Amino acid sequence: MFMTLEDKTGVSNLVIWKTLYEKQRRVALSAYLLGVEGRIQRDGDVVHLVAYKLHDLGAVL
Repeated sequence: MFMTLEDKTGVSNLVIWKTLYEKQRRVALSAYLLGVEGRIQRDGDVVHLVAYKLHDLGAVL
């Protein structure tokens, strides 16, 4: 699954591999505020965040 993240510095791609998506499907699809643990990969101007854990941070809102 791919998600597009945007902040004041620009746009990046969130990559969620199938195994993580299957484990954390509910969080990926329903969180109002999504926290992501992962690693950054850069290819020129393109930035990818490859997720290894998702967090539902909706309670913070």
